[in-house]
Amino acid sequence: MMEDTLTITPLGSGQEVGRSCHLLTYETPSNPPTKCTLLLDCGIHPGHSGMNALPFLDDVPDMAAVDAVLVTHCHLDHAAGLPYLTERTGFRGRVYMTPPTRSIAGLLLGDYLKLTTTEDGNALYTEAELRACMDRVELVDFHQVIVLPCGAPGGGPGAAASAPTSIKFWALNAGHVLGAAMFMIELGGSLGASSSRHVLYTGDYSTEDDRHLSAAEVPNVRPDVLIAEATYGAQVHRSRVERETMFTGTVDRVVSGGGKCLVPVFALGRAQELLLILDEYWENNAGRLKEIPVYYASRLASRALRVYRTYINMMNARIRNAMDITSNPFAFKHIKNLKSADHGDSAESLLDEKSGPCVVFASPGMLQSGMSRKLFDRWCTDPKNGVLIAGYAIEGTLAKEIMDGTIGSEVVTMSGRRVPRNCIVDYVSFSAHVDGAQNRRFIEQVEPSHIVLVHGQKDLMGSFKAALMDGYRNLPENKRPTIRMPPNLQKVKLTFSRRRSAKVMGTLASPALLQPAVSSVDSLPIINDDEGGDNDEGAIIRRRQRPITPPPSAIPGDIPMGTEVSGILVTQNFQSRILSSDDLHAYTQLRVGSVSSKVHVPFVGQANALRLFLREMFSGVREEKIEAEAGAADEPHRQPVTKFFIHSDRVCVTLGSTPVTAIVAWESGPVADVLADAAVALLMHAQSSSAAVRMAGRPCNHHAKRARTGGGGEGDLVDNVTRLQLLHKMLRCQYESVQPDFEAGTFVIGSAHADGEEGNDTSPAGEVPATRSAICTIKIEFESEDGSKAKLTVEGDDYKMNANVRDCVKNIISTSAPFCV
Repeated sequence: MMEDTLTITPLGSGQEVGRSCHLLTYETPSNPPTKCTLLLDCGIHPGHSGMNALPFLDDVPDMAAVDAVLVTHCHLDHAAGLPYLTERTGFRGRVYMTPPTRSIAGLLLGDYLKLTTTEDGNALYTEAELRACMDRVELVDFHQVIVLPCGAPGGGPGAAASAPTSIKFWALNAGHVLGAAMFMIELGGSLGASSSRHVLYTGDYSTEDDRHLSAAEVPNVRPDVLIAEATYGAQVHRSRVERETMFTGTVDRVVSGGGKCLVPVFALGRAQELLLILDEYWENNAGRLKEIPVYYASRLASRALRVYRTYINMMNARIRNAMDITSNPFAFKHIKNLKSADHGDSAESLLDEKSGPCVVFASPGMLQSGMSRKLFDRWCTDPKNGVLIAGYAIEGTLAKEIMDGTIGSEVVTMSGRRVPRNCIVDYVSFSAHVDGAQNRRFIEQVEPSHIVLVHGQKDLMGSFKAALMDGYRNLPENKRPTIRMPPNLQKVKLTFSRRRSAKVMGTLASPALLQPAVSSVDSLPIINDDEGGDNDEGAIIRRRQRPITPPPSAIPGDIPMGTEVSGILVTQNFQSRILSSDDLHAYTQLRVGSVSSKVHVPFVGQANALRLFLREMFSGVREEKIEAEAGAADEPHRQPVTKFFIHSDRVCVTLGSTPVTAIVAWESGPVADVLADAAVALLMHAQSSSAAVRMAGRPCNHHAKRARTGGGGEGDLVDNVTRLQLLHKMLRCQYESVQPDFEAGTFVIGSAHADGEEGNDTSPAGEVPATRSAICTIKIEFESEDGSKAKLTVEGDDYKMNANVRDCVKNIISTSAPFCV
């Protein structure tokens, strides 16, 4: 059996959050063997710097063999390592992302490059390399299907047709950030529709609508493998209304107390969501808050908003409707971009501790550098000020440190000074990641066979895995999906048995011959020539109990879908065809044959008994009687031949053609073999059971002869001769020829009658006519004076036949009760 192998290796975000990057390798044992290789995302770890922030790209065996990299969205932990991959490694494949992701990623990566170059002067790549990377990006819209040849990175559009196998993928809305995509990947599809495997990679995704983005889509294709984020583990978010109330309440409390409120955000993504919330809150409370300024302190502020305006058609209905009414929902009334603010508002003025209360959205979101870090270093010592963390904080970042710390604990500023952290720190999650309940519900909807959890801390991911396993505990073990949470560089290997597809060829492809399926279908021979190589004579024939339904591609357009085909399945070099037996010689060197089986069973019973047994077991038993032809004068009289046909003539039972023998004949097959076994069992049973005597014998009413004693007294005793005569009558109902000798107490069982009529025995007592063939002799010896008890002896040449006759006589005596043995 052929098996395809899918290997998934986390190069990053395995039991951690950050530097998402996963290597997918799909190997098929075709001729020649092929391998498809993909990278999913290539980000950096915000908690590390320099080369330590990159995924483990050195562990890719052959970077030049990677066919493509699919980037789900623009955030640094999923895309910031891409220029290093494309420009400083041996990667020669193609790069795909959605149009908004390319626009935003260019901005974010350029800003990241400036920050890292300023800090240590040793950036991961240059501006020229970033531009070259962006030039290599190919765009893919949601639901657009891309077919990519395997083993031919950078091949042209026609390369997929000539490649031995190909990758097919399409993007689905993920809801995490503008342009974020999930990728549904089809592997092995060029080997036949039934051989394809589907992998769904979620990236970061959200299943709830927010103020500007739609929820993630649920794919209409069930994936074999789901690679899903587990950022929040089994935790459950508060409701959106509750979170918005907490967020606006915390900001209001800080600025109303005369403090400054810092909201660290990434330049694009959650920043736009929070700006919409706060601008609406300021509008609803303008009488009290309109004098307190709100700043968006980002070098990308104006360019980011232009990108959002460009792709407003990819946002939810709320934003599109607002666009129709106000022309620009991102033209905020109460929020100023810091660079364009007037009245001396600038970054320097914000650093002045004497300035009044204000709210500042500044990047980056984890306080590791940039404007948000500068403002935090200046404001953190004042207890009136506050920091509101509104997104996920990765281990190793300052945002995570202050969330876990307490007031008064020391922090280290960018200049290296240790200062006390006296400001308020609050956390309200607006991170656009699914929580545990949402993630579990999505997984139940897509019904994967295998689940691989990534992008989560080990403890949180472990709790989510336990919750999933608990949810599947009521399913049978073979119905439960496998669940894995590999650390970085630990391979997950999955094997898939190749599902077959076949082409219908020859006369079977004629629409007139492809009739709708019937309820009774014969077995379908399968000829598998893979083990015989090119030698068709070495083919192995097996059996299939149901017809093959060809794939849609194999059925002409005028043949209805779902039509069933019954024929011979021929497989050679992993290519399968369904042929009629009449066409086998035209397409192969094979010929169709059959195996005829015949069994001779000793049988001395009557056709009447066998008929009753067969009709009790089978319906539709057909009977055919052939009268014997008259022979020469010196030839014995021949019995008529009786044939019983079972189950549409699959099995034939013949009586009379051979003395004391029944012949069972059939064409070998799974069904016919079982029927023949049953017929043999009934033949044995019909000549030995008491039921056969009751069913085949004629009604017999006998009256005991009155025997008077020598003293003249009356008695109702039955003499021994009468008992033997009664037994003789019963034996004649069961056997063809019975020659009695009542004085000796013997019965000779023969195979034929001299004159063709039962009971007209004219030979001397104890002798069998020359035309008969003696089978065995039954002897009855009475042991008691009243004849109620006797000894039974059966003698003959055939031990098995003797045993059958002995059992039959015992059953007759037990049924008629003339005496006991």
